[in-house]
Amino acid sequence: MLEVGRHGVQATVTDVSAQHRNLAEFTTLRLGGPARNLTVCRTTEELIATVTGADRAGEPILLIGGGSNLVIGDDGFPGTAVLVATDGIEFGADETGPHVTAAAGVNWDRLVAETVENGFGGLECLSGIPGAAGTTPVQNVGAYGVEVAQALRGVQLLDRRTGEIAWHAPEDLGLAYRTSRLKGRDDEVVLAVSFRLGDGGRSAPIRYRELAAALGVAEGESADAALVRAQVLKLRRGKGMVLDDADHDTWSAGSFFTNPIVAAGELPQILDRIRARLGDEVRIPQFPADGGTKLSAGWLIERAGFVKGFPGPQAPARLSTKHTLALTNRGAARTADLIELAARVRDGVRAEFGVSLHPEPVFVGCALPA
Repeated sequence: MLEVGRHGVQATVTDVSAQHRNLAEFTTLRLGGPARNLTVCRTTEELIATVTGADRAGEPILLIGGGSNLVIGDDGFPGTAVLVATDGIEFGADETGPHVTAAAGVNWDRLVAETVENGFGGLECLSGIPGAAGTTPVQNVGAYGVEVAQALRGVQLLDRRTGEIAWHAPEDLGLAYRTSRLKGRDDEVVLAVSFRLGDGGRSAPIRYRELAAALGVAEGESADAALVRAQVLKLRRGKGMVLDDADHDTWSAGSFFTNPIVAAGELPQILDRIRARLGDEVRIPQFPADGGTKLSAGWLIERAGFVKGFPGPQAPARLSTKHTLALTNRGAARTADLIELAARVRDGVRAEFGVSLHPEPVFVGCALPA
């Protein structure tokens, strides 16, 4: 694994900012005010030195990887923004099989592409997801029937409270649907991640119906990993979920709300309410999950009257024209515009169906109103 020593770090950290660097250019939403200072860390040693130095000085820091899961307020951040641009990918193998280890700042899709190009499977269904490799276990990133938790081998963390640097097993991270014990806290910093892989160029079993149909395979079968990656990228592009500077539908944080998981005791009442609104014959997407039933947030949003492109072409922030689960910046939005739209959608779904939607991104210097 990529190992980092605890002592004797000599860092040369490049300060790329004059003061008041706008953070919007470092998030996929292109939203966010200025930071007091901004620093880029290109090696793991620089990252450790920057974080520990800031902690000794009492300087607040905001760690930014790919910026794909961040909503930063219009007032920005009253401290130093640290851009995690660390690099390095290593392939290896042990008694359990092949694996890959990457520094936290490695572009996630580059990592997936390199695994496929080197003849390995396991991560291909997670192709096209924006952001840095180190952020993927934080929210247990998932798509097309696969979650990071299924392939994760370990995460190297810097404990800001003790200065300890250690590898942690997946079972120690509290991984669950779109979350972990690392999400929403900053006392531990991801330095590197490692993933188990399959050899022979075959994918993980295809468990997502839409993807299986597009590939022409049965659910549960595997396929050529390169073909799966190509098909996932095609499906994601059709939904505006692959970054494209020219396409404002991709100026988003991806899926803004997580799919709600309803407890067994609440489900009959909610399903009855949905049918009362939409008719008894409506087919409600629902899946067993974490001891409850998962409903489709995008389906609920659209059936509550929030169609693609809502609230209209003149709005600075609106739902994607390709996918109702993505809230987008049309080029002139402020964070306040996005939050107003998110609250409107959330409140509308709750009023219509009695289902509470919860945002997936991390908010910095801002929040959805209660």
